[in-house]
Amino acid sequence: MPPDRPTDARLTSAMLVGVLVRRSAAAGGFATVLVKGDAISGVILIQALEKGRELGLFERVSDLAGGYSLTRCGPDPEKGAEAMAQYLERRLRSDPDLWVIELDIADAERFAAETIC
Repeated sequence: MPPDRPTDARLTSAMLVGVLVRRSAAAGGFATVLVKGDAISGVILIQALEKGRELGLFERVSDLAGGYSLTRCGPDPEKGAEAMAQYLERRLRSDPDLWVIELDIADAERFAAETIC
């Protein structure tokens, strides 16, 4: 008899990103991979926009219930593109497996949470 295996198989980061890109296109939005991370377990950052207006960065993190949620991270969008670029550069230096996805769609935070969490 084979050994017991965990039943909580999870989707890979690459699969989740692919679903996000396809689902956003189907909904009339736009998603693109700015930085491709580790295909299996790379952390996913969403750079959320709505009609080109920067809304901020959101990170997919595990929650206490065993699932995932999106948490705001990085500088306030009001601080400008330079602050955002510096933050992303620091994150990529400390985590080269990181994914960065630009998502431009109505209510981007909610859309991303419904798709990848």
